[in-house]
Amino acid sequence: MAEIKVLDQNTINQIAAGEVVERPASIVKELVENAIDARAGAITVEIKGGGIDFIRITDNGCGIGESQIRTAFLSHATSKISSAEDLETVGSLGFRGEALSSIAAVAKVEMISKTDEGISGIRYIIEGGEEVLFEAIGCPEGTTFVIRNLFYNTPARRKFLKSSMTEAGYVEAFMQRLALSNPGISFKYISDNKNRLSTSGNGSLKDVIYHIFGRDTALNLLEVDDREKDIRITGFIGKPVLCRGNRAYENYFVNGRYLKNPVIAKAIEDGYKGHSMVHKFPFTALMITMDPHHFDANVHPAKMEMRFHEPEFLYMVICRAVKNSFARKDLIPKVAVREEKKEKKTLPPAPEPFEKKRKQIEDRFRSLTEDKLRSIREKKNESSQTAGQENAPSGQTGLSEKLRRWQIDNSQQQKIDQEMRKAEVRQETVKEPETPVPSMVKEGDEESRQLTFRDIPVLSEEARPRHRLIGQVFRTYWILEYEEKLFFVDQHAAHEKVMYEKIKKEMEEKKISSQLLAPPVILSFNTREQENYIKCRDAFERLGYAVEEFGDREYCIRAVPADLIDLDQQDLFIELLDNIDEQTGKMNLDALTDKMASMACKAAVKGNRTMSFAEMDALMDQLIRLENPYQCPHGRPTMISMTRQEMEKKFHRIQ
Repeated sequence: MAEIKVLDQNTINQIAAGEVVERPASIVKELVENAIDARAGAITVEIKGGGIDFIRITDNGCGIGESQIRTAFLSHATSKISSAEDLETVGSLGFRGEALSSIAAVAKVEMISKTDEGISGIRYIIEGGEEVLFEAIGCPEGTTFVIRNLFYNTPARRKFLKSSMTEAGYVEAFMQRLALSNPGISFKYISDNKNRLSTSGNGSLKDVIYHIFGRDTALNLLEVDDREKDIRITGFIGKPVLCRGNRAYENYFVNGRYLKNPVIAKAIEDGYKGHSMVHKFPFTALMITMDPHHFDANVHPAKMEMRFHEPEFLYMVICRAVKNSFARKDLIPKVAVREEKKEKKTLPPAPEPFEKKRKQIEDRFRSLTEDKLRSIREKKNESSQTAGQENAPSGQTGLSEKLRRWQIDNSQQQKIDQEMRKAEVRQETVKEPETPVPSMVKEGDEESRQLTFRDIPVLSEEARPRHRLIGQVFRTYWILEYEEKLFFVDQHAAHEKVMYEKIKKEMEEKKISSQLLAPPVILSFNTREQENYIKCRDAFERLGYAVEEFGDREYCIRAVPADLIDLDQQDLFIELLDNIDEQTGKMNLDALTDKMASMACKAAVKGNRTMSFAEMDALMDQLIRLENPYQCPHGRPTMISMTRQEMEKKFHRIQ
């Protein structure tokens, strides 16, 4: 048997460092979170070589006192908690007390810090866990950390790091999340002497989103603000046009702490159901505030996981908050107008109506001029030589003066016409948004109209009398005119949505009728399946199933929901049974929802089929009564829009 030994402190520190310091982003995370806990209002992070070679983090927080600096680098030294009871109500981002000792064990660390009360600051250098320098130094209030040569003493771990560009990407992603969760702090992130992120710290989450994700994202946000008991959900979610192919843009924070949690992720995605395409994931920046007694953050060394005491209640609150954000919002996608590239030194063609008017004026003036000249010549021939010499120049001079004045008046009139056209366009375009637009987004832009919800939505009872249904094109789409806009409706998606909501509503209101099966379906359950069925027997009955015991572990399905009669009843029942949550004993209706969507798709009117005006009008009446008429069950839009202004741009009537 091998001899049991107590490890030396250096080995212990390096093992502990392996749990806390995985890569440069881990160091940035620990030190920036400490700066936030120190009440810093401005934090600057600079890295070189992906953070492997150099990291510098500067803050204007409260600093560390001279007598506390050496203690701060000891293992499990922290100012955030003092006993195990404090873990139940911890409110700071960092509290384990392993960060500084772990970082110092695998890198060369220099720290400069000064408190408000201190006359001077302290410069402290520690390399590989060994103190190198401790001296007084003049410096501003706050703390600066410089980390050099990460894993210089553990080459085996250094070789598993990614490329400098990849490691810098991890740091940038973390800085973006910190900026989202702390809009009241000014963050600056510099990578290889290039400014990658800069926020103002003015407290506006929308401004932070603009700085990080750009103008298009900031213009397609829906505000979230909901509360239930001691849980509050605030922030923004993206419109369905922002959905992506992965969960990388799902950002949510619990009491300011970024994490990944399956309960929260499922609540968000279920709240989006019916609004986004299948296998697409939303953009979110949600702040979840709750009592610290209701979750445990001390689950993982990286603090990326949490356990919640009431996960079902949290799921319900988040899902409802997301759904409520879509209420009465215009989610119709706009048809983008691509600007054609113009060659240099080439003027755009003049608008046709004004060009025609100008030509008419020129022709009329030319005709008038010729008549005047003819009259002058006739008078000149009839008059005497002296009178002719005096009158001819006078007439020609008067004609030239009239021509000059007409050119001036015509030029001024064209300028006035152009200004009036621009003013009309601005008047049509600019509308005061209900949600404030960030200061860096121009309110006159056409895209800013996507943030305006004061107009009556086209798919509403109030707007219905002003609809003008023009007709059907390609035997698949309808054209509808409303309030200076054209709307193109997909008849299959619209009818599919109406059918789906009808089936869903009947199930929710327990108006489901049952259909007897002949012959009945016989199923054999294993122990787990039998236990799950017994837990959810009432739920199956509410759905319209009639199931009887048929032996030891055999069960007989005698009746099924009438609306689902066309489906494979054995496969559907087993799928519902397999999706029962073993912990809560509740049925997951995702499988049923998918089947309902498939049924609605099959029953809906197809494309390439002629529809009468009466049929289109009746279907439009049904569509506007739905809670979400903008997307079919699979997430495709039921209609898209194009403004009059966009059409006039294409016809070069306006610039």
